[in-house]
Amino acid sequence: MKKFVRGHLAWFTTPVLVLAFVIIWHSYIVIFDITDFILPKPWAVVKSYWNLIGNVDLWRHTGVTVYETLVGFFFACIIGIGGGALMGKIKWVEETARPFVIATQVVPKVALISLFILWLGFGSAPKILVATILAFFPILTNTLLGVKSVDLGHRDVMASLSAGRWETFTTLELPSALPAIIAGLEIGIVLAYIGAIVGEFLGGQQGLGFMTIDYQNAFDAAGLFGVLIQLTLVGFLLYIAIVVLRRFLIPWHESVLIERLALAG
Repeated sequence: MKKFVRGHLAWFTTPVLVLAFVIIWHSYIVIFDITDFILPKPWAVVKSYWNLIGNVDLWRHTGVTVYETLVGFFFACIIGIGGGALMGKIKWVEETARPFVIATQVVPKVALISLFILWLGFGSAPKILVATILAFFPILTNTLLGVKSVDLGHRDVMASLSAGRWETFTTLELPSALPAIIAGLEIGIVLAYIGAIVGEFLGGQQGLGFMTIDYQNAFDAAGLFGVLIQLTLVGFLLYIAIVVLRRFLIPWHESVLIERLALAG
């Protein structure tokens, strides 16, 4: 019984934490007499979200944001995994590319969004580009770390078998780097989602970010909270998708085995 509870702890603690948050939220409004214009009551937010669910526009905007996120994440995976593997295998490529890669991350993304909108217009392209730029860095650095962290003894075994560079990479380095790569993907999908939404905030005509600004301009606090619930749920599902992918790609890894043992009780 104790093992079952530990393995399913989140199923017990999460509802309790959500309930505690709602109680504190409602109590704060009642005690300090906050108006609905500033902070609506939890029930008003739930009612607003329930009404939004039946609104076709919500799902259309959700589809746009998910599309921008996934396309940006796809390009980030190609650049991050490919670039990280290349930098991990070839020293001079790492030394040459690292300053440029770091420069893309230290430049304020808000300023870049303005440029991208100027160059590419108000469609999905600038949001996808921002999502790609935000997401590729953790994927690249984790891939680089994974490729360079292969056990030296394993490398010696491959060398003794006269394995070439490509064979060594596909049979040893890539499988060994997969846990680190997937850790980068878990961070990358969240950053890609944030990048798409921020792009919609600043120059969007559709998407959940645009919908948030629309409710803000209408001074509809309950509706704004309803969109925030949708943003949270979609982001959570995107993250969970990568977590599930980890179980399929690295079923042999210790982290996955521990999770399965915990769930099995």
